Amino acid sequence: MHRTPPTSQRGASLALATLALTLCLPGLAQEGPALPLWELGAVGVAVSQQAYPGSLERVQQALALPFFIYRGEFLRVDRGSAGIRALKTPALELDVGVSGALGSRASDVAARRGMADLGTLVEFGPRLRWNISPAAGPDQWRADLPLRGVFDLSSSLAQRGVAFEPELTFSHRDRDGWSYSTGVSAIWGDQRLAELYYSVSAAEATASRAAYAAQGGLIALRLSGSVSRRLTPDLRLFLFGRVDSVSGAANQASPLVQQNSGASAGLVLTYTWKQSESRAAD
Repeated sequence: MHRTPPTSQRGASLALATLALTLCLPGLAQEGPALPLWELGAVGVAVSQQAYPGSLERVQQALALPFFIYRGEFLRVDRGSAGIRALKTPALELDVGVSGALGSRASDVAARRGMADLGTLVEFGPRLRWNISPAAGPDQWRADLPLRGVFDLSSSLAQRGVAFEPELTFSHRDRDGWSYSTGVSAIWGDQRLAELYYSVSAAEATASRAAYAAQGGLIALRLSGSVSRRLTPDLRLFLFGRVDSVSGAANQASPLVQQNSGASAGLVLTYTWKQSESRAAD
């Protein structure tokens, strides 16, 4: 289902997409050693994702936006991190990470009709990264441990809970310019985040939707993958997908869970317009 956000949500969706693309995806435009200290360019993205883990309906968005990344020794705006990198060793990094998800109107999600809309969410907080493999080499293993507060861009950045998503990732880069990665993660949320997705109050209960009190715990298990290729020195294509499963999750019994698993996918095209001659330190 294609969803056109109402006017009140369009600005939030655009703000989240700008944030996510600026901080996360353009960092993949170039890979390998001796990256530029800064890059300026444009990115186009098309995304189709579940409205929330367990939902039958989908949220879709397509945007074209500018991006800027900076790879200073301490100040970083690159690869999902923003702000001060507090720790950097060959094996460990500690910085601030950013993530997010598009919102959805309750009227577009059959199980949530008559309930409050799900706002556009942004997650922000510290991330510890363990680089399991040596920095050199085409094959890399890493583990990320992000702990993030969840905020609603559609409601003046109201806090919606806390999320913890440990992830193990393997990536490979070949000599022909192809790069591949796959990862497995578990999404954990506190009670406030669980209530946002899965609680049904007595006032919201209907003949087909029983009242339900959500509890904190496992939100979903996630398997993700991506493939990218440099088309020209300045142009890179990036495809990604993921499957979320709520089997065994803390709120699998919620009436708002309509299926145990669902897929999301997206396409990104990045163009680097300008870049520095100076190289980043790492």
